[in-house]
Amino acid sequence: MVIVRLAKSGAKKNPYYFITVADSRKPRDGAFIERLGFFNPSAKGSEERMRFNIERLDHWIAQGAQLSDKVNELAKDARLSSDELHEKLERKKDRRQKKKDLIKAKKVAELEAQAKEAEEAKAEEAATEEAPAEEEAPAEEAATEEAPAEEEAPTEESEEEPSDDEKK
Repeated sequence: MVIVRLAKSGAKKNPYYFITVADSRKPRDGAFIERLGFFNPSAKGSEERMRFNIERLDHWIAQGAQLSDKVNELAKDARLSSDELHEKLERKKDRRQKKKDLIKAKKVAELEAQAKEAEEAKAEEAATEEAPAEEEAPAEEAATEEAPAEEEAPTEESEEEPSDDEKK
């Protein structure tokens, strides 16, 4: 089966694609039947973004060639006028920017919520630290009251010890 697809070329992190007609059994960057144009997704300024021979594409479609999804999208773009294509690209950039802004706003809201939770947790910890401090004071007083009773018990034991010595 004959397919019209992109063949990758260019440098690392700077892709450049050729639009080729090839046998579907051949590798992506391998042998091809005909090269119909190119697509440079990283084109900036006055660089040419895409050149596409639409007449030859139509010929291959008539012969039964299948289009890859991306080539189909590029063919639609190639059939648009330059003004329409420019407007489409601007809308796409705007959508991307809005999406980034929404994600950024969500992150800011999450960070603010986490900061509030942290402040509340600190306030709760401070409140719990103050409350046990008040409760510990009566416990210390109770310990001092019980202490004399404990002191009496060891004295009794000390009296018993000499009696043990006396037995020996």
